[in-house]
Amino acid sequence: MSYKSGRHFLQIPGPSPVPDRILRAMDYPTIDHRGPEFAELGKEVLAGIKRMFKTESPVIIYPASGTGAWEAALVNILSVGDKVLMCETGQFATLWHELATKLGLEVEFIPGDWRHGADPQAIEARLRADTDHQIKAVCVVHNETSTGVTSRIAEVRQAIDNSGHPALYLVDTISGLASADYRHDEWGVDVTVSGSQKGLMLPPGISFNALSDKALKAAEQATLPKSYWDWQSMLASNATGYFPYTPATNLLYGLKEAISMLEEEGLEQVFARHQRHAEATRRAVRAWGLEVLCLNEQEHSPVLTTVLLPEGQDADRLRQVILQRFDMSLGAGLGKLKGRVFRIGHLGDINDLTLLGTLAGVEMGLACAGVPHQSGGVQAAMAYLSDTSA
Repeated sequence: MSYKSGRHFLQIPGPSPVPDRILRAMDYPTIDHRGPEFAELGKEVLAGIKRMFKTESPVIIYPASGTGAWEAALVNILSVGDKVLMCETGQFATLWHELATKLGLEVEFIPGDWRHGADPQAIEARLRADTDHQIKAVCVVHNETSTGVTSRIAEVRQAIDNSGHPALYLVDTISGLASADYRHDEWGVDVTVSGSQKGLMLPPGISFNALSDKALKAAEQATLPKSYWDWQSMLASNATGYFPYTPATNLLYGLKEAISMLEEEGLEQVFARHQRHAEATRRAVRAWGLEVLCLNEQEHSPVLTTVLLPEGQDADRLRQVILQRFDMSLGAGLGKLKGRVFRIGHLGDINDLTLLGTLAGVEMGLACAGVPHQSGGVQAAMAYLSDTSA
C-alpha cells in the first residue's frame, strides 16, 4: 500500500481515536502487578472509575471486552433457568440476548423496530403481568451503537418501581459512558456494563461492572458457573488495590490519564460537547435530504448518528468510496441494517474542526458515490457550531 499523508479519520462509533496524552501514558514499562507501586495505581483507577459512573458503589475492572462484562453481569446474579426481560433496540441488544440464552437463561425479548429505545410502558406492563415474579432481571442497552438511539434509563427505572416488581435492573452503557450523561446511583441501576474503547478514549481491552448493594446480595444466591468473572474474588483483591489475576497494566495507566482528562474538562462539559456535535451532525444529515434513523427526538444519541440511505443505495459502497478517496472510516450497518445505513461516530477526543472535517468527507463521498442528496450539509453544521458556544 502507498503512504497516505495526513491522519486517518477514524469516525466509527468506537473504538474512538486514542489521544496522544493517553498513548504517552501507556508508553511506560510494565510494573510488578504484585508490588506496592501497582497497589497505588489500582486504588487510584478503582476510585476514579466510580466517578465516571457517578456511583459510590464498587466498580469492577476486567481485562476483557464489553462482551465479557455482559457475561459477568449475568453470571454473578442469576441461576440457570432464570427468566430475563430484554428489549430489542438494535444489534447489540440482540447479541446480549443471544449470550444470555447460551448461558441457560430464559430470555423474553420485547420486540422493537430499531428506531426507538426501550419502551418504559411496555416494560412496566410486562412486569405488572408477572405476578409471581418469575422475571429476575430487566436488561436494557443505554446507547445502542448500531442505531444511534438512546434508551431513557431513568424512565425505565421508574417503570420498574411503578410495577412494584423486585427484578434487578441491568444496563449496558458500553458506548455511552463518558460521552452521554449516565448516573448509576441516581437512576437505581443494579449492574452497569461498560468498556474502555468508546468515551473513555482507550484502546479496547478493559471493561467494567458497576454494582449496587442489591446486586451484591443477589450474587450470594446465584448459581450460574463463574470463575474468571467472579465478583467476590475481584472485590477481595481490589480492596488493597490489586487484582486476583494479571491485570491489563498498561491500559490502567491509560485509564488513569483518561480520567484525568475527562475531569479536567469536566464531565458535564464533556456531555454538552457531545450533544452539541450530535446536533450539528443531524443538521448536516437533514440538509443533505437524508434521514436520521432515530425517530424520537428525546432519544437521539450524543455518541453517533446513524444515517438511512434511500432505497436502492448501498451504504457499504458509500463507505468504501469514502475510505478510498478520503481515508476516513465510517461505521457499517449491522444486523438487519446491513447495507442500509452508515454510522458517523462523534465521540471521544474530538472538537469542532474534527467534526467539520468528518462531515466534509461524508458530503464529498455522497457526491463521489452518486448518492442522491442536496449540498449544504457542512454549511448547516458550520452555521450551528458558529452560533453556539463550545
